[in-house]
Amino acid sequence: MFAYIVRRLFAVIVMLLVVILVTFGIFFAIPKFTGSDPALMYVGKQADPAAIEGIRQKLGLGKPILEQFWNFVTGLFTGRDYVSTGDSVHCPAPCFGYSFRHESPIWPELTSRLPVTLSLAGGACVLWVTGGVLTGVVSALKRGTVWDRTAMTVALSGVSLPIYFTALLSLAVFKYKLGWVGGEYTSFADDPGSWFGGLILPWVTLAFLYAAMYARLTRATMLEVLGEDYIRTARAKGLAEPVVIGKHAMRSTMTPILTVLGMDLGALVGGAILTETAFSLPGLGQAAVAAINERDLPMILGVTLITASAVVFANLVVDLLYAVIDPRVRLS
Repeated sequence: MFAYIVRRLFAVIVMLLVVILVTFGIFFAIPKFTGSDPALMYVGKQADPAAIEGIRQKLGLGKPILEQFWNFVTGLFTGRDYVSTGDSVHCPAPCFGYSFRHESPIWPELTSRLPVTLSLAGGACVLWVTGGVLTGVVSALKRGTVWDRTAMTVALSGVSLPIYFTALLSLAVFKYKLGWVGGEYTSFADDPGSWFGGLILPWVTLAFLYAAMYARLTRATMLEVLGEDYIRTARAKGLAEPVVIGKHAMRSTMTPILTVLGMDLGALVGGAILTETAFSLPGLGQAAVAAINERDLPMILGVTLITASAVVFANLVVDLLYAVIDPRVRLS
């Protein structure tokens, strides 16, 4: 098991380096080699050469591309200096960049928004995994019944309806019409009750979409597993049905679910853009939308790096859980 963990950690380090390289290339290297100028995003196409050159100096775009990449990587660990309004500004580590739109490092802004996104993703994840998996298992065990048809019809509706539609509909009904839930986002440390009340509607709305997908996936996988020989053997040995389902069938059923969960949860940590925008939650997704509208390149880069890193670490956790569910994975 120890050797398996070491291999996974080494793979994560390599993947993070690849993520940093690719992210830097998308935002800085590719525009340079294609002849476009990222500085024009800040000043516009009709700006005079002096203004464009000033932006290049601020962003460090005038340096060789390899030197830019080295400064970018070292800045993540040691910080770096930027030129802002004629003065040198130090961006402390971890320096994901410096926003010249707001004249401030972006890392404090990202960390202030991260708890909101983590609260949204974590709460919704608990709801959709619990509800989706249970619904899928029961539908597989009651295949062809009214429960199965009803649950799969609701699941199909959940998959088909876009999140911005269900979010606006739930706001109109449960917040503005009935007044059951509502309020602005409040930190858990300040008021746990208000924190829960402000997130329950976004949780349910987001979980409805994902729970529908997980219910269909669980049902399909469980039906396939229930037809395996070792399940028939377990039943022939006289094992109780809860033991057959809970101990034997669920192990194989959870493998594809964990795979999808790692990708979904990692992507949500980067910001559930539509959900945060619809419910006005000050998370990473809302920051990404604002950065795109303002053409704040460093902020977009920071959100992208956090999203990619979250996906990598989420898949590391999934790989470790694989080894717990299926010991054969440790030998691979």
